[in-house]
Amino acid sequence: MMAVASAVTTLGAIPPFLLGAQAVEIREDLDFGLGAFGVAVSLFFATAALATLSTSSVVDRLSRGLLLLLAGALVTGGGLAMTLLASGRWSLMAVMVVLGLGNAACQATANSLMARTLPPDRRGLGFGVKQSAVPLAIMLGGLAVPTTGAIWGWRSTFVITTCLGVLVMLGATGLLLRGRRRGRRPASTTAADLLESPPTLPLLLAAIAITLASAAANYVGSFAASWGFEVGLSPSQTGILMALGSGGSIALRVFSGWRADHRHGANLPVVAAMMWVGTLGCLGLMVPSPWAFWVFGLLAFSIGWSWPGLLLYAVARLGRDNPAQASAAIQAGAFAGGALGPALLGGLSGAAGFPLTWAVAAGCFAIAGALILLSRRLFTADLLARPPREPFTYGRSKVTPPREV
Repeated sequence: MMAVASAVTTLGAIPPFLLGAQAVEIREDLDFGLGAFGVAVSLFFATAALATLSTSSVVDRLSRGLLLLLAGALVTGGGLAMTLLASGRWSLMAVMVVLGLGNAACQATANSLMARTLPPDRRGLGFGVKQSAVPLAIMLGGLAVPTTGAIWGWRSTFVITTCLGVLVMLGATGLLLRGRRRGRRPASTTAADLLESPPTLPLLLAAIAITLASAAANYVGSFAASWGFEVGLSPSQTGILMALGSGGSIALRVFSGWRADHRHGANLPVVAAMMWVGTLGCLGLMVPSPWAFWVFGLLAFSIGWSWPGLLLYAVARLGRDNPAQASAAIQAGAFAGGALGPALLGGLSGAAGFPLTWAVAAGCFAIAGALILLSRRLFTADLLARPPREPFTYGRSKVTPPREV
């Protein structure tokens, strides 16, 4: 089920990174600049954020089959519209809204699969695998440039996502038919008493941190190809770098999730260290040369963006009797960063150039890492003041609260 959840999440997340990897060709074909391109990418994330927050109560009542069918339909419709109807900035933005809805549906489906199938002692690995969907989407977007994009044009890459959306719809139809034959199971309406909620201030600081870090990271994923073209690399070369860096990020996300299941806490300092590596990568990208792009681009992609799964896992465990509240705050921060980063930093790139924007992105990563450590201190103080009723469990061992974060 981890593989299915990751695949569905990847399908929903890939559109902005297909755009980013093929930004030069798409901007020339549709005739618009960096600012409009950033707004289109940001609309994708903003739509996903609003849809996730406004439909959470409805999603909880839908079956996996219906969620899959909705996700597949939105991905298919958005892919078809991108292939046949996108002809300028406004049509592109409209299509990205549809694809953003598809991303929200894919995320909801993946979260449902995770919540219903994974045992507690494998959730660190599960979060690592699921959150690998974004770098996997970047890697596939990068590989699309020298393959299908180079042969048949950028629209052909969205033909592929359309076909995959159709496959999801077929699979969802099969689930619905099997469920109808077996008879509808009554939905569970019982809920545990919510006696304790996560502390507000450290949770807010963690949400702000992921907003800043996500803004910088999504800017890297969306605009690195455009910067690589400016420093002398071909679109195929920048696509290969994005694929290599994303592969490294996937490996680190899965490994850090696996380690979280076996390490006795201290997850948030690892998150902060990863963000600070992202700071170093963005600072190095200020150097306008191909070698700097390769070295620091790989650093920013592979290590600087390997923290989302570990952060989500660590904070969700601190949610006490309401882990959904904690994870929702982090997810909302990630979507907000994805919406703000490409629009604001993309506009800054067009107005002031890439080197200054890389410095601003580095500052976002640096502040985010500091906020993570500050939130950790506050989480630890709260754990000492309000010890959990059940010790945190890792595999077969239990640990004392203060070491959890």
